[in-house]
Amino acid sequence: MTLNAWIPVFALMTSLIASLVIFALPEKGYRLRTAVNLVAALLKLGLVVVMVRGVFLGVDYGVSFTMVPGVTFVLKADAFSMMFAGLSAVLWLLTTIYAVGYLEDSPNRSRFFGFFSLCVASTMGIALAGNLFTFFLFYEMLTLSTYPLVVHRGTETALKAGRTYLIYTLTGGAVLLLAIAWLHGVAGDLPFREGGHFIDADPDIHRSLILIFMLLVAGLGVKAAIFPLHGWLPQAMVAPAPVSALLHAVAVVKAGAFGIVRVVYDIYGVEASSALGLLEPLSWLAAFTILYASVRALRQVDLKRRLAFSTVSQVSYIILGVSIFGPVAAVGGLVHLLHQGIMKITLFFCAGNYAETLGIHRIDEMDGAGRRMPGTSVAFTIGAFGMIGAPPLAGFITKWTMGSGSLAVNMDWVVVVLVFSSLLNAAYFLPVLYRLWFREAGVTWPHERHWGRLETSAWLYWPPLLTAAMTVMVGVLASLPFSPLSWAELIMLREYAP
Repeated sequence: MTLNAWIPVFALMTSLIASLVIFALPEKGYRLRTAVNLVAALLKLGLVVVMVRGVFLGVDYGVSFTMVPGVTFVLKADAFSMMFAGLSAVLWLLTTIYAVGYLEDSPNRSRFFGFFSLCVASTMGIALAGNLFTFFLFYEMLTLSTYPLVVHRGTETALKAGRTYLIYTLTGGAVLLLAIAWLHGVAGDLPFREGGHFIDADPDIHRSLILIFMLLVAGLGVKAAIFPLHGWLPQAMVAPAPVSALLHAVAVVKAGAFGIVRVVYDIYGVEASSALGLLEPLSWLAAFTILYASVRALRQVDLKRRLAFSTVSQVSYIILGVSIFGPVAAVGGLVHLLHQGIMKITLFFCAGNYAETLGIHRIDEMDGAGRRMPGTSVAFTIGAFGMIGAPPLAGFITKWTMGSGSLAVNMDWVVVVLVFSSLLNAAYFLPVLYRLWFREAGVTWPHERHWGRLETSAWLYWPPLLTAAMTVMVGVLASLPFSPLSWAELIMLREYAP
C-alpha cells in the first residue's frame, strides 16, 4: 500500500496509542501525561491538515480489508469526513489543554485522560469510516469510552446519569445494528458514496428501504438527541466540564448527526430519500426538536442544563438543513456541524470556568460575574450571541444560509421555525448576559479561588477566548476558501454533481 493509504490509519492511531500509554502512566506522571496528550493532539491535527489539502486536490486516502465474507472494514477520507475529522482534531487539542487545568490535583487523571483519548480515537474512526459496518464499530466504541467519563466523579448522581446514558445509547446501538443487518440483507455491503445507492432502486424493495431508514434514524437519533430520544443528555451534565464540552461539541451528539447525514446522502442519496418520502417527516421532527428543546431550556436554572437543552435544539439544525431537498439549505445544515461545535464548546468552557473559579453553577448565582471574570464573560457573550444568530457570528451564517436555501425550494415554514427559534435562544441567553454584566455581585462568591494576575488558571483562561475568536472569524471570513462555509459548499457540490 502507498503512504496515502496509511494516513487515515496513522490519524486514528495517534489517539489510540496515546490512550494506551496514558493508561500505563503513574498518577503522578503529570508532565509526561500532559506531553503525550499534547503531542498526540498536534500530530493528529497535522495529519488531518494533510488530508484536507489532499482531498481538496482530489487525492485518495483509504484502506480496506475483508473481515468476513461480505463484510469489509474501510477507512477513507472524503470531503465530509474531513469536516468532522477537522472539528475533532482542532477541538480535541483545545479541550486537552483545558482539561489539564480543570483536573489539576484531581484523582484518577490517568484513567480520565486514557478514556478521553480513546473517545477521540472513536470519533476519528467514525469520521473516517467508509461504510456502515466500520461506522458502527467506532460508534459503539464511542459509547463504551465515554461512559467512564460521564461517571468519572463516582458520585451517586454520576452513576445514575451513567446508567441512563448506557440504557439510551446501547438500546440505540441495538436498533442501529438491526437496521444495518437488514440493509445488508437487502442490498449488500454498501460503501459511503457521494450520491448514494438507491436512486434506481427496485420498487419491490421500497417498503423495506423506508422501514430500514426509520430504524437507522431511530438508532442514530439517540446520540443526536432528537426528540423523544434526548433524555440522557441533560442528565449527563453531571460529568466534568471538559467531558460536557466533548459530548456536546465534538463527540457523541455530533456522531449521531454525522451518521444521519451519511445515511441520507451517502447511503440512500438525497434524491432517493426525497422520492421515498423520507425527508419531509425528518424535517418536521427536527423542527419540533428545535422548538421543544428551546422551550425546555427556558425553564432550567442550572447553567449546564440550560446549555444541554440548547444543544438538543441546536444539533437538530443540522438534521433540518440536510432534510431539505436543496443544496443551499443543506450547506447551512452541514456548516452548523462545525459552527455549533465551536460556539457550544466556548459556552461549556466558560461554564466550567465559573464553576472552578467562583463556585457558580446556577444562573441566579451569576450576578456581576462579568466584572470579576471579564475574559471568560466576553467569550460567553460571543458564544451566546452566536447561538442566537447575531451577525456576523457563526450562528448567523448557519441561519441565513438555511433560511435562504429553504425559500429557494419553497419551504417558507422553515424560516418561521428559524425566526421563532432565534427568539427563544434570545429569551434564554439574554437574561444570563444581563446578570453577568448589569447586576451587582453579592458580597462573596460560593467558592472563590485566585490564580495570580489572570482571573482564572491560564489553562482554563485561553481555550474559551480562542474558540470565541473562532466564532467571530468563521462568520466574518465565511466567504474565504477553506472556511467552514466554503468546505460545506464543496461537499454539496460533489453530492449534487450528476
